[in-house]
Amino acid sequence: MLLVIDANILVGESLRKRGQELFSNPALEIFATQKVVEEYEYELAKRMEAMVRKGNQNLQSAQALRAAAIQCIEKNIQPVPEPIYLSNKMQALLRIPRDPQDWPTVALALVLEAGIWTADGDFLGCGLPTWTTETLSAYLASNTS
Repeated sequence: MLLVIDANILVGESLRKRGQELFSNPALEIFATQKVVEEYEYELAKRMEAMVRKGNQNLQSAQALRAAAIQCIEKNIQPVPEPIYLSNKMQALLRIPRDPQDWPTVALALVLEAGIWTADGDFLGCGLPTWTTETLSAYLASNTS
């Protein structure tokens, strides 16, 4: 199954065992736009700082968690440069009017004829399949048993 991943899922799930297991599932081919990869790096650093500041992680464990998340992403997520999907920008903008900044994710999904893995309701109604982590997990579980 081809999926284009949204930044909210990439950040949140890269820090969870469940997410890392999904990322490495052989039934999935997961792609990310250039914008999502850049947003991921920024948001991951912010999340790690917040975990340390709030006392949820000490600095050493936060660094180890961050390193494991980055390693998982580098191994399982295929970044796609903007020129690959730029030609679909106008079509994508028409499909996601509530959050036009997310046009790259829609444009890449159009190019790949892929679904979108997201927790962002703005993608609903864009004319492409959308998957939450829960529905994706249930679907994969039902197809392996």
